[in-house]
Amino acid sequence: MTPVAVRRLTVQDYHRIADAGIFNADERVELLDGNLISMAAKGTAHSSATTRTRRVLEDGLGRSVLVRVQDPVQLDNYSEPEPDLAIVALEPMEYADRHPKPSEIFLLIEIADTSLAFDCGSKALAYARSGIAEYWVLDVRDRKLHVFRSPADRGYQSEFVLAETMQIAPLAFSNCVLEIREMLPLVPD
Repeated sequence: MTPVAVRRLTVQDYHRIADAGIFNADERVELLDGNLISMAAKGTAHSSATTRTRRVLEDGLGRSVLVRVQDPVQLDNYSEPEPDLAIVALEPMEYADRHPKPSEIFLLIEIADTSLAFDCGSKALAYARSGIAEYWVLDVRDRKLHVFRSPADRGYQSEFVLAETMQIAPLAFSNCVLEIREMLPLVPD
């Protein structure tokens, strides 16, 4: 059997497709390793965790960085994912003419409700290959934080999981200690 050739989309192809109006207005997709990935709908736990994590990061980091919410980052010519949160370097135009690239990214965070396996698998590998120094996956179902550090071509060399009762500081901001519980959705009494 002859293998089927698969054409990977470039970021430029992806933008042309979007500009041509091929995606439905409410369709949520992102480009990862040249493939179009359908993004899951956001539930209330996901939205709450995104809001709470943004607030905790902004309170802890102040105006020393930009905290971008569900905006694209360009990893390379074949990947333009939309992480739930991206902590990026300040830039005079605030990325009005381009998306942040790996050298400007301090930390990427995905909020996982139904996407834990994908976020800890394919996404982690893509982020590691691009040299993203630190990547977190906040698991809202099991109330844990998956932490990925030390990127390499074959994935992150350091991976560990923290319980909601623990604290963490981003590698680039060791003086910014965050309570994991504060990033998770509130639990009714």
